[in-house]
Order: sequence, then C-alpha cells, then structure tokens
Amino acid sequence: MAIDFTIPEEAREVRARVRKWVQEECLPAEKAMEAGRPYREVLAELRAKARARGLWLPFFPVEHGGMGLGPLANALVQMELGQSHLGALSMNSQGPDDATMLTLLAHGTDYQKEKFLKPLINGEKRICYSMTEKAAGADATGMQTIAVKDGKGNWVLNGEKWFSSAATAADIAVVMAKTNPDAPRHQQYSTFIVELPNPGYNILRDIPTMAVHGPHYTEMGGGHAEVKIENLIVPEENLLGGEGQGFAMGQHRLAYGRLRHGMHNVAMAQRALDLATEHVTKRETFGEKLEDRQGVQFMLAECASQLYIARLMLMHIAYKAENGMDIRQENGIAKVFLANMVHKVVDTAIQLHGALGYSLDTPLAAWYTHIRSQRLVDGPDEVHKWITGKNVIRAYKKDGTSAAAAGGDLL
Repeated sequence: MAIDFTIPEEAREVRARVRKWVQEECLPAEKAMEAGRPYREVLAELRAKARARGLWLPFFPVEHGGMGLGPLANALVQMELGQSHLGALSMNSQGPDDATMLTLLAHGTDYQKEKFLKPLINGEKRICYSMTEKAAGADATGMQTIAVKDGKGNWVLNGEKWFSSAATAADIAVVMAKTNPDAPRHQQYSTFIVELPNPGYNILRDIPTMAVHGPHYTEMGGGHAEVKIENLIVPEENLLGGEGQGFAMGQHRLAYGRLRHGMHNVAMAQRALDLATEHVTKRETFGEKLEDRQGVQFMLAECASQLYIARLMLMHIAYKAENGMDIRQENGIAKVFLANMVHKVVDTAIQLHGALGYSLDTPLAAWYTHIRSQRLVDGPDEVHKWITGKNVIRAYKKDGTSAAAAGGDLL
C-alpha cells in the first residue's frame, strides 16, 4: 500500500493564489518602499487588495473572518508568504500577532474578543507578547514580574520585560506575571491584556541587535523592546484565560510561533537558493562557467537536500496536526533543524555570490544577520535539544526502543 503525498486540490489552489500574490504584489511593493513610498501607505494598499481577493488571516476560522485553512494548507501558504517581508503582513498573518490572536480566540471572554480581538482581526491594531525577562531567559518559570490585586477591581503589575518583539509597533500587549508564588511552578503565572500606550508599560528602548535595520524596521514590528513595568493597573476583566493559566497558554502560543518561523525559514532559504543559482548561471571565472564547477554543484546540492528535509518535516507535522496527534517532539526537532537550515543555505548563497553577497547590494547579508535570531527565539536550540533527548530516553524506557521519539511513528 503506497504512502500518498498528494496535496489536496483545494490546498494546491490556495497555494497557487498566494504564490501569485507574493510574486505580483508583495515583491513589487518591497521595491516601491525601497524607492521611497511610505510603509503605511504601501501596506494599506496591499491589505485592501488582499481582503478583496479573500486572502486574509489564512490560519484563522472562517466564522471569525479568516480563510479557515487547516495545518497543511496553512503551511503551504506560509512557505509562500515568507518569500517577502511584506507577505505575512499583507494578509494579517505576521508574528507575533498571529499566535496571540489564536490565544485570544481560544481563551478570551466575549468581552475580550469584542474589545481586543476584533480590531486585530480587522487589521486595525497590532499586539505584542511580553513574557521574556533578563533574569529568566529561556526558563519562563523564572520570571519575576508580579501582579497583585488592589482591592478595587484591578491587578497591579511591577517588573521588567526583555525582548518584547514588536512592542514599539503594538497597540495592545499581553503580559505574563506571577500571581501566586505558592502555587505549583507552572501554575504561578497569569496573563493580562494591556492597552497601549500606558504609563505603567514604559518602553525604554528597542534593543540594538546584530540584524541589519532598514528604514522601516521599527514600524513593521521588527524591534525587540526592553520594557519597565511600574504600577501598571490592569482591570480584572483583562485577565486572560483565568488565574494561574499563563504558562500553559504561553506554551500553546509558542508552539504555533515555532512552526510559523520554520515555514518562513523555508521560504527565505528557497529564495536564497534561487538567488545563488541565478548568480552562478551568469558568472564565469578563469574561462569556465561557475555553474559547471563541481564544487559549486555540490554546494547547491547540499542546500537542496536541506530544503527537501525541511519540507518533509513540515508536511509530516502538518499531517499529525490535521489528525489531532501530538506534535511536541517533532515540533522541537523541526524548530532546531529549520533554524540551522536557513542559516546554512543563506550562508552558502553569500559564499557563492562572493564579495557581492557580503555587500548590501543583495538582500542576503541582511537576511544573514536577521536569521541568526532563529536559533534563540521561541526557545534556544539547546533547550529544545535537551527536551528532545529526554523524550528519547523516556521512549526507550517505555518501549525498549527510542523509535517513537525519532519519527518511528510517522503514520
């Protein structure tokens, strides 16, 4: 009996539409911005066109204004959107908003959905997620921001947050804080919805990073803010998902974010490989075409192999998600692989371009400095490897083989 890798026709159709959208609308819009058109003007025009064509919130249910795509179709779409910095933004599918919208949909009250989720769905506002702290790093349970009730129907938050992505572009923040230090470790934290700007949520700065920052970096949500939270008053009705549920909701949210990062990494790697292949077919060195050199072909082959593995990983995870299966082990493995894959492919593309690749005359150098973050965000490689390794040991002790933790239950 054959394994069927056929993509359903409806998923093929939506992928083709989104591919055409990115190539014919998003990439030219990038050029228009480079020529001086204001970002907000360009994005508003793109979004109006996208909505008119039914290309809006691909990951969101139809009854809430989205396209209602399942995990497989959404994965195919995201792998197209990642070809352009405006791709996800044009369809209101950008991070960190997308995963936080799903959290609000799953855990928000009717009031919270009407007041906070609705303008996000409509693309009128943006949202950030403030969990990470300097003192805690990858250990979210080490965060020190606290929230206490004031007896007047409010919570009062104090602490600091670090690397709150897109905070300077956001109109709403979701903030995690410790509400019960005596509870079990993973039940000490709660999540609060905060309207911005707010004097208690003080954005100190966008933290300078090694990434190449273009002229629209901050307004597009590329910044990572350091935030001082001082006597931040939050009404009790803005508690999201119930007291003590902050950590569980955060992990659910991060799971989608890791997958979306991986899908966009595939798209960027593919675009980098295309640029490299185009370049070697046009160049000659020492009287011989670059494309005919075996060393160059080997470099391209390695990139193609990495992309092939990456796509299979994502398709398998989408399959398991479609069927309601546990994807945590595969998600952790894929998160690490995809982050390293895009780094290798872009690095190879730079090498094949020579000094041109090292310059800013192609997008490769900017991509290279940006994608280094992929091995850190949503959990560093080492934490995911640690958990993956623990699961290998656990599977062996249970079954007498580690196969279940290493893709042995593919179907």
